[in-house]
Amino acid sequence: MRRTGLDDPEGVRFDPDRPTGDAALVIAGSSGRVDDQRAARFARSGFIAESIRWFGGPGQHAGPWEIPLEGFIDRIERLRAVSDRVWVVGTSLGAEAALLVGGQPGVDGVIAFAPSDVVWSWKDDAGVERSHWTLGGEPLPFVPLDWSAAEPEEPARFRPLYERSWRRDPTAVLHATIPVERIGKLLLVAGGDDQVWPSTASADRIVARRQAAGSETIVVTSEDAGHRTVLPGEPVVVGGLPMLRGGTERADRTLGARAWSAVVAMTGDGG
Repeated sequence: MRRTGLDDPEGVRFDPDRPTGDAALVIAGSSGRVDDQRAARFARSGFIAESIRWFGGPGQHAGPWEIPLEGFIDRIERLRAVSDRVWVVGTSLGAEAALLVGGQPGVDGVIAFAPSDVVWSWKDDAGVERSHWTLGGEPLPFVPLDWSAAEPEEPARFRPLYERSWRRDPTAVLHATIPVERIGKLLLVAGGDDQVWPSTASADRIVARRQAAGSETIVVTSEDAGHRTVLPGEPVVVGGLPMLRGGTERADRTLGARAWSAVVAMTGDGG
C-alpha cells in the first residue's frame, strides 16, 4: 500500500497493493480532519482511498458552515477516472455530506456511519446560524437548532437538542430532507446509544423514504454502540470536540466488525 499526500485541499491518498477496481472517498465528521486511518482501512482491502480536510485548512472556513459540496464532487470525479466503482464513506457530518453527494453521477454507493436524514446548521464566526453546505454557490435548506431549552451539561450531550429541533419545525425538516432516493447502493451504520444525535432514528427515516421509492437499504445497528463505530484494525479516535458520544469501546468495535462485513458484502460483488 502506497501513501501520498494531497495539497489542494489537504488530504491523503492510499493506493492498494492489490487493486479491486474500487475507490473510496472518506469524509470525516465535525473535526473536518483528514481521516487517514479509515482511508487506510479501505486501502488494505484493495480500494484506492482518499480523505480530505473539508474545513479548517487554508482558504476554508474555520468551522463546518456553508461548505461547498463541489469539493467532494471534484474528488469523486478524479477517483472515477482511475477506478471502476466509487464509494463515498462518511461519518456524522461527513455522512450528511456523503448522502448529499451520493446521488451524483459516478457514485456507485454510500456508506454512512451515524447518518442524518436532514441537513443541519452550524454557527459561523459571528454566531449566525448557517447551513452546513452549499451547492452552486447557494446554501442548502437546513433545520435550525432550538437552543431555547438546552440544559448545560459537561461534557455536552447534543442528542436531545437534535431531537427537539427535528420535532419543532416540520416545514424546515421537509425542505432540508436529504434526497436519499437518488443513491444507488446504501449502507447505514448507527449506534442506539449515540448521544451526539439520533442516528438510528435518522436511519429509520432514510430506510422508509427509500422503501417508498422502491430502493433497498442495508442497515447495521447496535443498541449498545455510540456515535463512533470502530472498524477492524482501526484505533479508537480520541480527538474532536468535547462531547458525550455514547457506547463503549467493546460495543463500538463489535458494531464495526459487523459493519465491515456488510461493507465487504456490498462492495465485493463488482458493484
